[in-house]
Amino acid sequence: MSGARSSRQEGDAGGAGGAGGQRTPPAGGGRADRPVLTVRSLMADEGLGIELSLIAGAAGLDRPIMNTRIQKSGLALVGHFHGIVPTRVQILGQTELSFLHKLSREDRLLSLRGFFELGLCCVILTQGDQPFETNSSGIGFFPVPELAQCAEESGTPLLISAVRSSVTITALHALLDDRLAPRIRLHGVLVDVFGVGLLLMGSSAIGKSECALDLVMRGHRLVADDAVECDYRPPGMVFGSPAELLRYHLEVRGLGILNVKDLFGVTSIRERKRIDVVVKLVEWSKDTEYDRLGLDERYHTILGVKIRELVIPVRPGRDMASILEVAARNELLKNAGFHAAREFFGNVEGELLGERTPEESSVPPPVRFAEEGGPRSAAPPGLPRPPRPGHGTDVPSPPSSAFRQPIDRGRPAPDRDRPSSGFVATESSVSLPRPRRRG
Repeated sequence: MSGARSSRQEGDAGGAGGAGGQRTPPAGGGRADRPVLTVRSLMADEGLGIELSLIAGAAGLDRPIMNTRIQKSGLALVGHFHGIVPTRVQILGQTELSFLHKLSREDRLLSLRGFFELGLCCVILTQGDQPFETNSSGIGFFPVPELAQCAEESGTPLLISAVRSSVTITALHALLDDRLAPRIRLHGVLVDVFGVGLLLMGSSAIGKSECALDLVMRGHRLVADDAVECDYRPPGMVFGSPAELLRYHLEVRGLGILNVKDLFGVTSIRERKRIDVVVKLVEWSKDTEYDRLGLDERYHTILGVKIRELVIPVRPGRDMASILEVAARNELLKNAGFHAAREFFGNVEGELLGERTPEESSVPPPVRFAEEGGPRSAAPPGLPRPPRPGHGTDVPSPPSSAFRQPIDRGRPAPDRDRPSSGFVATESSVSLPRPRRRG
């Protein structure tokens, strides 16, 4: 199917640029296409959401729009043309039109001819259908007839929008961001696993489609197989979608082409998904050293955006679907601020450097008891207080000699350098003294 898909990819290149859009032919494998949108296509696009009407300059309707940002050309009307980009849509609002209205006819012709001779793709007048009022900033439909005259002379499309400049600019940005987004076609499989977009890449017959099929059977969703249409979205995201002819289809060697939507239902497919992780599947080799800690971050660049990359070796007996599910869960944890490998390495480093304080020690200190009549030391937090003799227990209490040294008033005090048979503070709280021999 690879050869058939290659021919389909070449034939499908013109349809991925959106309704009415055109795309330049691919410059080579793996290179990004530069979409082009004409003024005629912009006016006919239903996704714009506002109505644009042509006033003059019909000869230039096939001029290309190649920039997603618009330009308000106030300074250009006074002869300052620096920074004007002809491939941007030019907007003239009430402020610019009121300025032109106050100029004489000769000055207007001089200013507008210099502006339209820049080879602009198109000029849009906003809120042009409002009635002209001399005491306000409202501008009528044709307050300046020289606009249409200069646009017709230069063949520049002059359009009019009935809504305000802010609404017009918002609608144009939303449409142009979609139609003129940089695009690239990659060989791989895109699946949605727990809401994480995994782009499986690797050599042919490495098992990408089989992994995708196993994930779909576990309840995850297929986005694209074999050919993934990637497009850029600001501020730094890359989304993937299937090629039009390959939508919902998956190829498995030995089974052929499968329609995932018909086999598993609509919950098993997805039209579009952001690419969060690139998983590169490679053949396992005993001579290759693979990452076993997960401390080093690898990145794969798509359309200028760095995306986290994982290199996973494939060998018989490995459950790749389970590994990919864990990779998606781990990515969710990283996005939440939990990095298991770094935390583990930090704990090991802390143990080796002896940075653990006594309060953080996992071994509790021994329990000590004071002599009778003196204050008892409080038990460490988290440990139960030892039961007092005769309270709350049926175990007979040890004799008092076990807790204090017996004192004989008729004899001198024992030498403290010699070991005593009584209770020593450093001994365990459950130890008893060695019984004395009689006689």
